[in-house]
Amino acid sequence: MRIISGNFKNKKLFFPKNLKTRPLKDSVRENLFNILEHSSDFEIKIKNSHVMDLYAGAGSFGFECLSREASQVYFVEKDPDALINLKKNIENFKVQRQTVIFAEDISKVIVSSNFDKKVNIAFMDPPYSNKKNDEIIEIIRKQNVLSEKHILILHVEKNKNINLYNKFNIVDNRSYGRSELLFIRLF
Repeated sequence: MRIISGNFKNKKLFFPKNLKTRPLKDSVRENLFNILEHSSDFEIKIKNSHVMDLYAGAGSFGFECLSREASQVYFVEKDPDALINLKKNIENFKVQRQTVIFAEDISKVIVSSNFDKKVNIAFMDPPYSNKKNDEIIEIIRKQNVLSEKHILILHVEKNKNINLYNKFNIVDNRSYGRSELLFIRLF
């Protein structure tokens, strides 16, 4: 796994070798960032943004944002193996000042944490078996952690989260094999 573009282009990421963590494929990540940078459906710029990488794993999404000059990334991950690799990546990329790790349950982090700045880009990459995506998104909306100009990107198994279409404003969605990216505006 490597960084696709920006200041850290081609730099490799450490990632867990266990089956609990599902890395975001390079091709999906590349398409995701092309959409973020070129879509007229939302007014988001990665440069100088504040990013929340939920279910971060090794942090590929957050590091890709930092490579493209995001100001700050909040990583939320509680798996011990993933945390080891996430910390190695932070040291390897020398971005300690631009990153914060929350090593606990996502809902607790969102409810109890006081983020320095409101988040412009939130990325959720939960395990495919997760059944609480709509609950987590609702907590994010209620806790007012997102800036007025924001996008929440949810990476899920295709056709398994149909109920989200009735609850949230899905601005765009894209399918890649077994997975789907949903681009959501909460207000």
